[in-house]
Amino acid sequence: MGHCFSHLQLTDRRKIEYGLNRGDTPKQIAAELHVHVSTIYREIKRARWEHLDGDTWIMEDRYNPDGAEKRYRENLAAKGAPLKIGNDHELADYLERKVIEEDRSPAAALADITIEGRTFKTSICVSTFYGYIEKGVFLNLTNKDLPEKPKRKRPYHKVKTTKRAPRGESIEKRPEVINQRITFGHWEMDTVYSGKDGSCALLVLTERLSRKEIIEKMRDRTAISTVRALNRIERRFGALFPRVFQTITVDNGGEFSDVKSLERSILRKGRRTKMYYCHPYTSCERGSNECANKMIRRKFPKGTDFNKVSRAEVKKAEEWMNNYPREILGWKTAEIVFAECLEELAREA
Repeated sequence: MGHCFSHLQLTDRRKIEYGLNRGDTPKQIAAELHVHVSTIYREIKRARWEHLDGDTWIMEDRYNPDGAEKRYRENLAAKGAPLKIGNDHELADYLERKVIEEDRSPAAALADITIEGRTFKTSICVSTFYGYIEKGVFLNLTNKDLPEKPKRKRPYHKVKTTKRAPRGESIEKRPEVINQRITFGHWEMDTVYSGKDGSCALLVLTERLSRKEIIEKMRDRTAISTVRALNRIERRFGALFPRVFQTITVDNGGEFSDVKSLERSILRKGRRTKMYYCHPYTSCERGSNECANKMIRRKFPKGTDFNKVSRAEVKKAEEWMNNYPREILGWKTAEIVFAECLEELAREA
């Protein structure tokens, strides 16, 4: 169940003062008012008490509800013309929850309104949403809650290949139709590993058309652990695996060195997939993987010891990614597009 983000009224501010004088913690006050604890912390921080002691103004760390209400009203007036979202607290609370609790970008949070069939009194566009955040319109939502802002795209330069040969078939031999992302069943695969003190790693697979994500926890980054993880995935998909995983593109890391075992099926005779290897030091040849890894790091920041992360937590992150609305998919989720692709395969069978 999600937390409740609410805009405080003067009566709420008086209850905060009473609770603080009584010795209640911000968490206890938040529970009593049915608001998120961060609402109370920020309210207390913003409303320090200022009073005149003789000829000197003194600032004390004492909560002043009337001063807090006055400052709130002044801030609203300073924002200029009435805001579209100003009288739609339900929309404001919804957007705060989406960004803060569910790690949505502003654009994805707005897309969720349509996906979930929600209706609010007002509607805003992405640029307006960002503008409100910049101006401090929201009670709990600030720039610090946003995902990393997109960086300006650097000009593309042709990759210079090194003399070192790839471990398997080079990406140069990968059919052009795969490069165009117009057919289903072609994946990119990579590993995300622990900090220096951890041995466990994550095997990350991204389907190039649907952006479907599969994440498997591995005991280490060895070739044998990678093969075992792919074996587990094959068992789950069964006879459908060769059609869903037609090709897999990887880098030249040691964890992908056992080409034959990666390609060989454990359920039947013959090959289960075709492996392609990128040029050394060219992660841009696995662009979908790289974008996915950035999303994973929002759940598991660099330095995370995956020895201490459960498989259930890994699968929860996988589910979050697959149910994240994507602009590149017309604001559908990877889960929806992947399901559509599987239905198309079934019709072709």
